[in-house]
Amino acid sequence: MNQIEENIRYGGAANEDGEDAQRKAQEREAKKAEVRKRLEEAGQKKQKKGFLTPERKKKLRKLLMIKAAEDLKRQQLLKEQERVKILAERTIALPNVDSIDDHAKLEAIYNDMFARLCSLEEERYDINYVTTETETAINQLNIEVNDLRGKFVKPSLKKVSKYDNKFKKMAEAKKEDGSKNLRNNLKTVKKESVFTQLSNQKKSEKPEWSKKNKEEKKEEVVPEPVAEPVEEAEVEASEEEDEEADEE
Repeated sequence: MNQIEENIRYGGAANEDGEDAQRKAQEREAKKAEVRKRLEEAGQKKQKKGFLTPERKKKLRKLLMIKAAEDLKRQQLLKEQERVKILAERTIALPNVDSIDDHAKLEAIYNDMFARLCSLEEERYDINYVTTETETAINQLNIEVNDLRGKFVKPSLKKVSKYDNKFKKMAEAKKEDGSKNLRNNLKTVKKESVFTQLSNQKKSEKPEWSKKNKEEKKEEVVPEPVAEPVEEAEVEASEEEDEEADEE
């Protein structure tokens, strides 16, 4: 009796309940630790992906566009300033001709301006000649490049959809399984045109409507009764009988 009480006290149902609770608590803690570890790994992966989020990318794109627009405006302004500077260097300030009464001075101004105009025309002609020469050289080089490319022509590639390969694989799989194609079992039928059919028909064959007309004509024409021929012997016998009757 004492042994039974000791077993119940130290190793009975109460002890088993305690072990189950402890085991469940350990499992719960293990699951929590596993979930925590997964969350930490997911957070590390997100950090590794990059610093740029979609919102930051949008802001950065906007800033880059603003910066590019500012640079373009600055370049245009610099080009305009350089153009004005070059025009100021090349152009000569015109003198006030209305206030000059001396004929010699006016003639000298005219000669200077004429010489300046001639030099500018010469420069323009030279520049045009150089540009035409460079354009012809560029065109010639382009022709040579095209000729060299023509020796190694790239083949024209066809666009192949994804589904064609899938259908081919399915057909090959069906052939391997032993399934037959229904089209292979179909009979081949020769299609003859109307002209070949008419040429194959015999000339003696006539349409039905012509036969019907002939039958109607035969019914309308009735043959006349023909006298049956009398044999010569019967005629001679009748003549002899007549002669005998006359003699009597």
